[in-house]
Amino acid sequence: MTRFAPSPTGHLHLGHAHSALFAFRAARRTGGRFLLRIEDIDPVRCRPEFAAGIAEDLAWLGLDWEEPVRRQSDHFADYRAALDRLAEAGLLYPCFCTRAEIQAEIARAGHAPHGPDGPVYPGRCRSLPPAERALRIAAGQPFALRLAVDEAARRAGPLTWHDRVRGRQTARPDLFGDVVLARKDTPASYHLAVTVDDALQGVTLVTRGEDLFAATHLHRLLQAALGLPTPDYHHHRLLTDDAGRRLAKRDRALTLRALREAGRSAEEVRALAGFQGSELRLRNG
Repeated sequence: MTRFAPSPTGHLHLGHAHSALFAFRAARRTGGRFLLRIEDIDPVRCRPEFAAGIAEDLAWLGLDWEEPVRRQSDHFADYRAALDRLAEAGLLYPCFCTRAEIQAEIARAGHAPHGPDGPVYPGRCRSLPPAERALRIAAGQPFALRLAVDEAARRAGPLTWHDRVRGRQTARPDLFGDVVLARKDTPASYHLAVTVDDALQGVTLVTRGEDLFAATHLHRLLQAALGLPTPDYHHHRLLTDDAGRRLAKRDRALTLRALREAGRSAEEVRALAGFQGSELRLRNG
């Protein structure tokens, strides 16, 4: 079972089409199932009209998927349950640092290791006494919830995962440091939500762009900490423009909507996304 899981923060472009068609083809080649998931956990940037547009664009491309579509904003209780489990295991702690304080701490250190998501958190709140944490929470001080990565990794022991391009990988979650898994305005991070969703939906093959390869190191640790299964992974190439830059939502001329309105056929757009009609068994051809 595979899935395509876009965020409704804009219209789909050719890069999205490549990712969706890649996952769809992987499912069809093995007689498997293809899911659509809407990752709309960010209430500020995600909009219902973009979610509707995603379904419209994919259907126009000729893809079909199993219903119901999972929308992350309908499943905050699932992420809360995962956070509670991590907290009960002593793997979660509140961090009261503001972004400005973290940046200042990094600047004072003179050099801070950088991970896939940017500078690694310096750990200011990791050793706060439980009593002080409780007092700050009771006083209403804002906080984020961070994963104690070193402790989670120590308990899990050596972890591996399999990528269908690069082979067996040894997980290196330490590259990320103590990542944020939830904030007051965002009940779950991408890393937590996608890991929980893939397990609950029974996804056995995660197909996604190679820009998310590093994230799998952290997702493998979350799977171990939460007792979740580990799927296979296939991180595919990214489509780029003539200058070699990866396609993004700012490339409005290459959105599927714009291409359709310009008179391009679904078959032509599939070819632009790197897939010929003979490679796919589609609903409309």
